Amino acid sequence: MGHAVSYVLWLVKEVIAGSFQVARKAVTAGPFATPSIIRYDLRCERDLEVTWMASSITITPGTLVVGTAHGTDTEPVTLFVHCVFDQDREEVVAGLREMEDRLLRMLRGPRWEEAS
Repeated sequence: MGHAVSYVLWLVKEVIAGSFQVARKAVTAGPFATPSIIRYDLRCERDLEVTWMASSITITPGTLVVGTAHGTDTEPVTLFVHCVFDQDREEVVAGLREMEDRLLRMLRGPRWEEAS
């Protein structure tokens, strides 16, 4: 239960921060966006995990899941994420990885990394 509350509070913080970033860019002179589409291979395996991850990304201002590729026995499920403000690809991937870490900790429990 504690991990669920922690994840929801963290996601609300990310939504608020993303909202301020979009608003600031909208009223600031200069280029508004540097959009890109990033391929992100998931560690999520179950449909619920993939759906929750895609929804978490899409609800965050400045990001949107535009496609998925189904995983196989040897390939992970892949999300294609449209980022409005792609300053640094590694930074975007690190943010997605943090989101997935928190999500999996909530859904699988605190020791999910040891079981992987």
